[in-house]
Amino acid sequence: QVQLVDSGGGLVQPGGSLRLSCAASGSIFSIYAMGWYRQAPGKRRELVATISNSGTTTYADSVKGRFTISGDNAKNTVSLQMNSLKPEDTAVYYCNVLGPGYSYWGQGTQVTVSS
Repeated sequence: QVQLVDSGGGLVQPGGSLRLSCAASGSIFSIYAMGWYRQAPGKRRELVATISNSGTTTYADSVKGRFTISGDNAKNTVSLQMNSLKPEDTAVYYCNVLGPGYSYWGQGTQVTVSS
């Protein structure tokens, strides 16, 4: 059984920073990529950032230059450093692990950007 535990969310003022972390455990093999997605109230879940097993990263245009994704293949962990946060970044953030024939999700962590 595979388990993803994501953490690090919270309440932060505009312009502030947060760091999200995710650890995957269980029978995971041949990971293609790990990433972060988010879902705001009334909106669809959207990609925030991903990192492949070779280190290639992708970012949503809305977070480029502000967010940085990093991963550790040996530990099956992924982190998201979020700087210069804006109110529109408010959402539940979900960790994802993608591999051959599988896609696992974390339980989500709330990020609220408000003064």
